[in-house]
Amino acid sequence: MAAGLGNTEITPDALGPAVARGIFATRHIPKEITKAAGLDLLRQVSVITPGVLGQTGIEAGELIKAAAEKIKPAAVIVIDALAAQSGDRLFKTVQLCDTGISPGSGVKNNRGEISEKTVGVPVIAIGVPTVIDADTLSERLTGISPEKKSEMFVTPKDVDMLTQRLPKLLEAINMFLQPETDPEIISALV
Repeated sequence: MAAGLGNTEITPDALGPAVARGIFATRHIPKEITKAAGLDLLRQVSVITPGVLGQTGIEAGELIKAAAEKIKPAAVIVIDALAAQSGDRLFKTVQLCDTGISPGSGVKNNRGEISEKTVGVPVIAIGVPTVIDADTLSERLTGISPEKKSEMFVTPKDVDMLTQRLPKLLEAINMFLQPETDPEIISALV
C-alpha cells in the first residue's frame, strides 16, 4: 500500500498526493483480467491520499492504520514533503528510511507517527525537502542566530514547476512495486 501525505492546496506540501496519483493501483483488478492481459505477475497495490487533519478531521496515520488493518498489505510506503536544514537540499535530495515518519514535524506541526509500531506492518518513508525554516536559512547565510523565532518557511520561487516534476522522478516506486512488469507498460496504464 502506498500513501501520499500532504495538503494538495499548499504547493510545497502537495508532493505526497502528486506522487500517489502516479502510482499504479492494482488491487481492484481481477486476476482473470491481469492474466488475460499478460500481466499475471502484477502485484496488488493500493494507494491512498489521506489529506491532512485540517481538511479531514482525522489524522493521516489513523486513516493509514485503518486501511492497513482492512487490506493487510505486506508494507506501507509513505511519501511526504520534508523541511530541509540546508537550502542546497531543496528539491535535490530524496530521503528513504524504514523507520517511519512523523508528518509535519519539520514545520513544527508534529502529527502522529506513522511507523511499523503504529500501523502494524513495515513502513518505508520517502521524502523530498521542499521548504526550509527561514531562521535556519538566515543563520546559515549570515552566521547569526535570530533572537526572535519567525516560524516562517521558505521555498524556491519555481516551487510549482519543481513539485510537478518530482512525481516523474519518483517513478522508481512503480518499478519497485511491479518488478516483473515493463516500466513502459506501467507508464502507459497510469
